[in-house]
Amino acid sequence: MVTLTGRQGERLPGWLNAVRQDDLPSLHTLAASIDRDFDAVIAGFTLPWNSGVVEGNVNRI
Repeated sequence: MVTLTGRQGERLPGWLNAVRQDDLPSLHTLAASIDRDFDAVIAGFTLPWNSGVVEGNVNRI
């Protein structure tokens, strides 16, 4: 399982391959969306930095 808290982004490609081989159209759509910005998704699952403190504050400016 790929988790945000475990920072196991290296496992995402295997999960995406498993999704593509399964018969779940909704997950195929999710996998395609992840593929469009794959590097950013991997960074989010792997790197220790986040925007949690400022998340949502941009809309208040």
